[in-house]
Amino acid sequence: MKISDVVYKPLGEVREMPRFDLESLPLKAPWYLQALTWILSFPELLSVRPVIRKRGMENLKGPYILLCNHNSFLDFKVAVRAVFPRRANFIVAIDGFINREGLMRRVGCFGKRKFVGDPRILRQIKHSLSENRVICEIYPEARYSLVGTSSPLPDSLGKMIKILEYPVVTLISHGHHLRQPVWNLQKRKVRTSSDMTFLLDREKIRQSSIEEINVLLKEAFVYDDYRYQRENKIAITYHDRVRNLHKPLYQCPHCGREFAMESGGDRIWCAGCGIVYGMDVLGRLSALNGETRFSHIPDWFEWQREQVRREIREGRYGVTLEVEVDSLPNSTGFYRLGRGTVTHDGEGFHLTGEFKGEALDLRIPPSLNFGLHIEYEYFGKGDCFSFSTQGDTYYLFPVDRRFSVTKLHFAVEELYERIRNGKA
Repeated sequence: MKISDVVYKPLGEVREMPRFDLESLPLKAPWYLQALTWILSFPELLSVRPVIRKRGMENLKGPYILLCNHNSFLDFKVAVRAVFPRRANFIVAIDGFINREGLMRRVGCFGKRKFVGDPRILRQIKHSLSENRVICEIYPEARYSLVGTSSPLPDSLGKMIKILEYPVVTLISHGHHLRQPVWNLQKRKVRTSSDMTFLLDREKIRQSSIEEINVLLKEAFVYDDYRYQRENKIAITYHDRVRNLHKPLYQCPHCGREFAMESGGDRIWCAGCGIVYGMDVLGRLSALNGETRFSHIPDWFEWQREQVRREIREGRYGVTLEVEVDSLPNSTGFYRLGRGTVTHDGEGFHLTGEFKGEALDLRIPPSLNFGLHIEYEYFGKGDCFSFSTQGDTYYLFPVDRRFSVTKLHFAVEELYERIRNGKA
């Protein structure tokens, strides 16, 4: 089954399907399959010619944990280049195994459902390091950055590092979002760079608390691709460079209206008040018919977060959507159950639906998700968001295509932070 296919199945039949294997220990890839990953990465790396700056890596010989930021599929190829010629195991979301689970496992991948706790992952990471004796490559942000800036990291990351006591290296790449932003996947001509840094040795891990480790990780995962573009004078002349920017920038900073932004060519505008912004070749925004409120895309993005934060703080936040519900029980593909209803508010997500006589009633409290996986125009099926249980992942496509799933992205993070800080 192709990922783009819409295949209807009764809920009862989907419930009887075998679940994705989250238990198996990762394999150490044979040399010829490892060579295949290098060969497949080579053409794009030749085109991009990434600069990889290594700091403190000279004497690091044994296995280690490699933490990478996440902006596009190029991340994986640059990581292959960065660790060459060494082998690695990789944590990959289950949708990455669709139609190729056997090959993915043989090249060293092991799967996880996004944004759901699973203690088995610790045993699998440890096996990679202690038994396979390879690098374990992890993308802790767990989703592509929406505007080329860092996303929250799970608090459990520091705890995992403390328990395992293996060296930690970070790989922070710059320019990958500019080359292929998640909201417009047309590749642009951009030279990229990456910083590969030996961050923590075993002695430092032993001496540091979990909280101190998490602070170090948060400081290491600070990046901003649009600032990088401006500072390095990277001109992107692609004519349609703003198309779909209204998906992450969904609220007008002038009239405040949500879901009225539209975009195309090198412009983004509000269908409500008529304000028009243009983007120059260095990624800077300017209003063409009024005052420029935001020239830096991440500033506009974070302003929207503040609006959602205020709604939550004042008790006004709540979303109810009619959605098409897809189930991902295993790597054979997505199965559409039909239409359901999802609400999101201070109590978290509540998904309900009646599918061929079978009822679905699922609640996901805000304490379970530090972030939300969203997709724009996911394989031609529309924008969507997903959440998981241990046995399934539900991809939800709003029927009202004017709604921006980006708002849910903010709300999930803000609700989690309130619980984490004891405000809920």
